[in-house]
Amino acid sequence: MLPALVTMNILVLILVLSSAKPGDEVKGVGEEVRYEAVPLPDEVSFAGEAMPLDRFYVKEALDRELLSNAYFHSQTIRYIKTAPRYFSIIEPILKEHGIPDDFKYLAVAEGGLNPRAVSPARAVGFWQLMEGTGLDYGLEINSEVDERYHIEKATHVACEYIKDAYEKFGSWTMVAAAYNRGMNGVSREMERQEETDYYDLLITTETARYVYRIVALKLILENPEHYKFYIGEDEFYPTIPTKEVEIKGSVDNFADYAAEQGVSYKVLKDFNPWLRENKLTYSGRKRYWVKIPLM
Repeated sequence: MLPALVTMNILVLILVLSSAKPGDEVKGVGEEVRYEAVPLPDEVSFAGEAMPLDRFYVKEALDRELLSNAYFHSQTIRYIKTAPRYFSIIEPILKEHGIPDDFKYLAVAEGGLNPRAVSPARAVGFWQLMEGTGLDYGLEINSEVDERYHIEKATHVACEYIKDAYEKFGSWTMVAAAYNRGMNGVSREMERQEETDYYDLLITTETARYVYRIVALKLILENPEHYKFYIGEDEFYPTIPTKEVEIKGSVDNFADYAAEQGVSYKVLKDFNPWLRENKLTYSGRKRYWVKIPLM
């Protein structure tokens, strides 16, 4: 059986050829396709901490992640087009907490700029928070409400976790590794190996690649044209203005509630993915606000 990617490319070629009319020039067919190495920077940093590119294994690891993301065109283009929409939300919160701005690229690596993302380990939302972490940091998580999907609230929690990890490790690079592996997991490996430098720590493959992936995404998103991504200003996904409406009492049916707000059920849930059910039981102990787009 052919690999899925090969099969998909064959189907695309068949569609291109079948849609061509006699005399048409089919671009890309019969032409030489040229793939080039991705340019590596002379120096690069994460959160103000220099990446030691003078070590061959560090340089090669960064090269791997740059290649992976620079040639994953569809996904990387979506990141470039989507980033302004979500960075405008999380950048002020990072700044409020004194977290280096580079951690916004950690969010890209974690949830892929998808507020509804769910990992195989059941980490969810923009910052891929586990249920235990969310509860420990004060988020509401139940069958009707899961604030891990609330971008602003989840960002505040991520910042608190990042600050706690920095207090423990004293290195933003190690904090990023701990965000992926967990503080206890990183601490165990540091003690076992008597090592404090992320770049010389033998750790799980995912965490070993993690900081390099963040830095690769940073390099591409900061300067996409340098990596041959040409996205026009009018092609970026727009930031949709919203208003906040307080929910005053229980909601028996969010389809009806959405109609009262002048939007569809789909739009209401798209802008408020933390609402996990078709209803909301209001106890009076907590206030809820929903975003309604001004479209």
